[in-house]
Amino acid sequence: MDLQHIIETAGRFMDFAGVAVMVIGALVSIPMALRGFQPERLPAGSAPLSVYRSYRQLLGRSILLGLELLVAADIIRSVAVTPTFEGVGVLAIIVLIRTFLSFSLELEITGRWPWQTRRQGSSDSSAAG
Repeated sequence: MDLQHIIETAGRFMDFAGVAVMVIGALVSIPMALRGFQPERLPAGSAPLSVYRSYRQLLGRSILLGLELLVAADIIRSVAVTPTFEGVGVLAIIVLIRTFLSFSLELEITGRWPWQTRRQGSSDSSAAG
């Protein structure tokens, strides 16, 4: 067994793990949402999430983690083959699309972009002035 075969196998395993996380997350999210799962960090003064919103948030987190694993698999596999400009270009497009999806899901789940800090409350900034 040579190094290239090991790296390709690791890439396939990461692909499988990414898909498995999404499928298992979708299935596990159903009973969690039905039991009334609420995130620990709800914005101050917000109403509890409905079953639909709770499921959507849990499913989004599963998809987000699965996408991270799929991006990792693409990067691992790109190491196994001799890089060409065409292969690197295709990998860049795939990573770009998956990164955009990840950012979009993060915005849907948390209501803010990943680089934004969490608001501590609107009264904190007005009390300072």
